[in-house]
Amino acid sequence: MGEQTSATLNHFSLLKFKREFWADGSADRRQLGSDITAALRSVTPAIHLYQVFPTESDGDLLVWSAVEGAEKESGARFFKAFSQAVRRHRRYVDFHDILWGFTRPSQYTKVRSTQEIDPFSEKRSPYLIVYPFVKTAEWYLLSREERQAMMNEHIQVGKQYKDITQLLLYSFGLQDQEFVVVYETDDLNRFSKLVHELRATEGRKYTERDAPLHIGVHLDADEIESFW
Repeated sequence: MGEQTSATLNHFSLLKFKREFWADGSADRRQLGSDITAALRSVTPAIHLYQVFPTESDGDLLVWSAVEGAEKESGARFFKAFSQAVRRHRRYVDFHDILWGFTRPSQYTKVRSTQEIDPFSEKRSPYLIVYPFVKTAEWYLLSREERQAMMNEHIQVGKQYKDITQLLLYSFGLQDQEFVVVYETDDLNRFSKLVHELRATEGRKYTERDAPLHIGVHLDADEIESFW
């Protein structure tokens, strides 16, 4: 049997900076931004930062954190560390959305997909797309064979876009959604074509909700300072 997906906890937080932050002089703002970045990076080495505005109006920065999730205490350690790291900066920033969940092996494929995102890789694509996802109750009442057939169609469409990678997080009983869907791409227009094509698959009628959607532009180490 091929390699299976390992258990990791992935956490996405959408930050919007308050007027007090933008009112500071550029030098003070860069110092504060540097302090915030350092605080976030102290939580876990796997921290990726993305510029959000102007792809949407309610966010400035998207923070993706990842930790190994096999141990049952890993979630508590991460949440405590994240809260502690951002505590003294909260007067400058609001958290407009938080999405998180765990990876696990898929029930619809026997091996790990070659298009699966590695959250611990330092190499990131230019664009990140993240959104919550909820299936209808009718989906879970279908037979396993019916669901498998529709997922096979979904998977085959995705394989036509090998340059677009995906990470599926499970959030059942943890947040309001059931899944968090994550994509990486270097071509937003091509990603839009993939989503358009997926709309025509049979399984689409069992989607209850897949919004709000967040798109971030990756900020590498050399770009963080100019962001502030």
